[in-house]
Amino acid sequence: MEKLPGGRRMVSSLGLGQRCWEVTLDEERGRLSWRHPPRGAGENCFVPTSEIIAVEETELNKKQRNIGKWQKMEKPYAFTVYYVKRARNHRWRCSDVTFWCVDEHLCNQWIQALKEILEMQKSRPKQLLVYINPYGGKRQGKRIYEQKVAPLFSLASISTDVVITEHANHAKDNLFEVNINKYDGVVCVGGDGMFSEVMHGLIGRMQKDSGIDQNNPKAPLVQCNIRIGIIPAGSTDCICYSTVGISDPVTSALHIIVGDCQPLDVSSVHHKNTFLKYSVSLLGYGFYGDILKDSEKKRWMGPIRYDYSGLKTFLSHHYYEGTICFQPAKHTLGSPRDKDSCRTGCYICKKSEQQLAEQHKERGLKHEDEEEWKVIKGKFLAINAVNMSCACPRSPKGLSPAAHLADGSADLILVRKCSRFDFLRYLVRHTNQDDQFDFSFVDVYRVKSFQFTSKLSEDNESNVTDIGKKRFGHFCRDHPVCCCNIANSTWNCDGETLDSSAIEVRVHCQLMKLFARGIEEKCKDEAAYSQSSDEQLL
Repeated sequence: MEKLPGGRRMVSSLGLGQRCWEVTLDEERGRLSWRHPPRGAGENCFVPTSEIIAVEETELNKKQRNIGKWQKMEKPYAFTVYYVKRARNHRWRCSDVTFWCVDEHLCNQWIQALKEILEMQKSRPKQLLVYINPYGGKRQGKRIYEQKVAPLFSLASISTDVVITEHANHAKDNLFEVNINKYDGVVCVGGDGMFSEVMHGLIGRMQKDSGIDQNNPKAPLVQCNIRIGIIPAGSTDCICYSTVGISDPVTSALHIIVGDCQPLDVSSVHHKNTFLKYSVSLLGYGFYGDILKDSEKKRWMGPIRYDYSGLKTFLSHHYYEGTICFQPAKHTLGSPRDKDSCRTGCYICKKSEQQLAEQHKERGLKHEDEEEWKVIKGKFLAINAVNMSCACPRSPKGLSPAAHLADGSADLILVRKCSRFDFLRYLVRHTNQDDQFDFSFVDVYRVKSFQFTSKLSEDNESNVTDIGKKRFGHFCRDHPVCCCNIANSTWNCDGETLDSSAIEVRVHCQLMKLFARGIEEKCKDEAAYSQSSDEQLL
């Protein structure tokens, strides 16, 4: 064994299968590698130490020890390294490799060195609070956690307190009561609704402890430093898909174990100085609001209700008249029409956050309302505001492919009244690679806040704020009779309906954090990380 001063590097000849490999632990480069040096270049495999899950002493079974040259050797000592192995489409799996030697002391040295490396990973959670929704999706949440996630947490020596939710807002209410400081993170097992409940509980608890009034739409909210982990097990898992790249429980569990951290913007939604909801994915009025409103009456149909309500809403082709007033997000580097998608270590998110912080330091939040506002009046089939791409398996690019997770802005998409055929063309582009904003009836803006009021609710709800009341002015009353007067639409806020159509929305930059790292640019070839399992068998 070679061990350089300071414990920076360990090199040993260890057995892997029936061959001898040169195994190197390089602390400075942060990688464990093993190389078989026959003639030629040889085979070289490695794994980043940040993606090692656990290391355990291993007892080789009798079948392995009775193979070939094992019979002529002393008792072997072995240890197994469990690590993240990348598969296709951003999927992660837990793989393992077992090394052996005849020197017990050498084996123990390797186990000790690897465990010390793991102890140095300070971002990894040791104690988690887990909420499981047993009723969401196909009612598989509890089974998914017990069979796929809990064994991985146990392997990584993570302690958990598990709460099975029994009613709506159970997790949210519980988060206001528990000693939150004893946990390194909160995990929710369910769909987007379960995540929303946990998010509201955590943000609400943080503001309450800090003395912040959530009903004040201009209040600077306190950032949540406790990360949330999402184990997808619901009807819709848009947030997980948009932040990890796949909706897969094992992949999400491994992101939690290695301690990944992804900041996330959150939008606060108010009506007349009354707090309504927080949103991290979609705020949709018109088409998506009508789908949600109709589907809520058909929960007995299961997930297929969204398809049924979607078709029904498309055929009804309702449009709604109203006024949007918004502040452009001038601090951001990108735009909704560029091709710069948000990826792991996103430069646009980092730089935009820095510029926004500098602006706040120079001007202060109280002067934000003095900045430029734009007003748009019209008849809309859909008004969508998204904090992320909102990608999902059916729409791999999402509603806004270039939306960023943590740049302090939302993409505001206005779909004006058009023919059914044109609207269908727009919807179809969510499923292919064509530019979905390349229509004369679609406008998209990157904003940091906006206000909306519908024409029908002018008398009762137009004065969202005094500022908004002055800006909106009078609505056009040229056409009192039209199909939009059947009723107001409903706001779809991350899959939940809002009671008011007149709302005020403000984006809070990086208000919370997830156990994720964003979508990686390219999945690295599995072969670069590990030898195939067949070749590792003794």
